[in-house]
Amino acid sequence: MDIQHISRRNFLKALGLGSAAVATPAIVGCADGNKSHASGEPPVGKMTYRTNPKTGEKVSILGYGMMRLPTLESQGSAREDGDAEIDQEMVNRQVDYAIEHGVNYFDTSPAYCKGRSERCTGIALARHKREEFFIATKLSNFNPETWSRQAGIDMFQNSLKELQVDYVDYLLLHGIGMGEDGMEAYRARYENNGLLDYLLEQREKGVIRNLGFSYHGDVAVYDYLLRQQDEGKIKWDFVQIELNYLDWHHAKEINDRNTNADYLYAELEKRGIPAVIMEPLLGGRLAKLPDALANKLLRRDPEHSVASWAFRYAGTPQGVLTVLSGMTFMEHLKENLCTFSPLVPCTEEEQRFLEAIATELVSYETIPCNDCKYCMPCPYGIDIPAVFVHYNKCLTEGHAPREMQAPDYWEARRAFLVGYDRSVPKLRQADHCIGCGQCEPHCPQRIRIPKELHRISDYVEHLRRNDLDKVAPAEGRRSRRRLHIRGLNR
Repeated sequence: MDIQHISRRNFLKALGLGSAAVATPAIVGCADGNKSHASGEPPVGKMTYRTNPKTGEKVSILGYGMMRLPTLESQGSAREDGDAEIDQEMVNRQVDYAIEHGVNYFDTSPAYCKGRSERCTGIALARHKREEFFIATKLSNFNPETWSRQAGIDMFQNSLKELQVDYVDYLLLHGIGMGEDGMEAYRARYENNGLLDYLLEQREKGVIRNLGFSYHGDVAVYDYLLRQQDEGKIKWDFVQIELNYLDWHHAKEINDRNTNADYLYAELEKRGIPAVIMEPLLGGRLAKLPDALANKLLRRDPEHSVASWAFRYAGTPQGVLTVLSGMTFMEHLKENLCTFSPLVPCTEEEQRFLEAIATELVSYETIPCNDCKYCMPCPYGIDIPAVFVHYNKCLTEGHAPREMQAPDYWEARRAFLVGYDRSVPKLRQADHCIGCGQCEPHCPQRIRIPKELHRISDYVEHLRRNDLDKVAPAEGRRSRRRLHIRGLNR
């Protein structure tokens, strides 16, 4: 496969992601109802840094995630073909501003922004001295067609070319544990083909300065890779995990296929492996909390945003090297710079407070979708993330009625149905799912996507027929959780 000369669409097909749409993030700290009260520009020279124990280099605690880049307004970000043009000038401005304010860790992937992220990141960073930044990218060989050694080598060499560098500071095996059989996929992607041996050779040569992996899914694969280090077969320089105050104790409770972050972090801490944190906001969900929970945070600290609590929590553990944030807009960047310049770690009492918030949030029974769009495109045209986003929004705002006898039933019913038709075109709604399952292996949150789409479709149909008492918006898999929450509240 000549990966340097194939078309962008075929390149993405080779990655196994199709033409996954650019993720559109929530405004961090500026969302309706969650406004920041901080004023003024973020300070220069106040960034908090953590030390890489291998190299002794100082890494900014705020890492710039290049997964969600700004697009030109003339193109928009929701074109059907997913080819909205990235605003390179704005990317340059934001990267310049980030570096000026102390950010030096930039995270990208061949799969991000439909294959454009590495090139745009490379253009922006090439305007700066190489010693001013650390760049992290990934081997995103998800598709079985890319599981040969040569295909993996070509992908890595193409990353160097796109990023305009002759070495990468941090290289990750991307999405370890994803799929129905995470161990089989890992071995096919990296071990059986000798690709991991190649990457280790590149580390010895200095072309890769730090080698690690990002984990999603099957915890058996996570444990296996760490045992490889225990047995002296390989040393991991860092590991990227999902960590936030909801996932710390509740990830498995929300989805029994996931693993709680307290376990993931503890396994790294006892081995002295630095942790890179992804999803500190869970795709923006922890920046757009239900009003009742957001108000609790704002009453506790009216000077800072709801999002800042989540970022402070993610950066508090001393084994955390950097916390990634996909900062699409300058507002994102400034807000986060204020939080981390300097970082004020959460106290033990504040961590208990956030755990109480997390316990309440679990009771809202939302679908744990981060709007990453890895599940897209659906071969039948369903806008899977949009369906889940609308459903979750209605649940948290009280617009997903459970019974017709409720005093606000008609108002909530109208809000749900009208909002559904406005936010998701009818031909892209959940009722068009045939259960093919193509989406499910790509979901980092391991959501049983067809099952959830069918449940939402059933709920919507009963809402439209006004016989809601025959179905509830969340049933079966959530009943145990409701019992658990009631037990905690006693």
